[in-house]
Amino acid sequence: MTIFHANAAAGTVSAFGETHTASFGKGGWCGAAEKREGDGKSPLGLWPIRAALIRPDRLPAPKTALPWRWLRPWDGWSDGADDPAYNRAVSRPHSFSHESLWRDDHAYDIILVLAHNDSPPVPGLGSAIFWHVRQPDGRPTEGCVAMDRDVLARWLDAMAPGDAIAIRA
Repeated sequence: MTIFHANAAAGTVSAFGETHTASFGKGGWCGAAEKREGDGKSPLGLWPIRAALIRPDRLPAPKTALPWRWLRPWDGWSDGADDPAYNRAVSRPHSFSHESLWRDDHAYDIILVLAHNDSPPVPGLGSAIFWHVRQPDGRPTEGCVAMDRDVLARWLDAMAPGDAIAIRA
């Protein structure tokens, strides 16, 4: 089992004897119990990596042992607290508030789904906390962890079920 060490205050993630720059929430960070939908904060804690979603027109199939699937143009993620599918993958169009996972930028070329607020999801306590590709300008996320695509792709190939990211301040 690999634990990836994310330091939100330093803006880094470390594993395999390497440390790389990362982006975290534009609202800073908070304890998981304080996390709220739309606050822009990265939740502190140990988050198992559930699965990967990969954009097929931008990356080859990963060699990872994690469960993964190809991302599709109609994929979305519910962020509507009144949605019975809150903090779950949905197909678009979707009648509740949701985020499109098929983006024009490269942020979601790789999405690692983290286990924040998912067992079961509690409406309003935060959704779509992912580990994904960092924007070229390094800007903060909406509460996720983001890293350079090449590093994330290389690390993904080494990931397996049971791996987790520990987000600390």
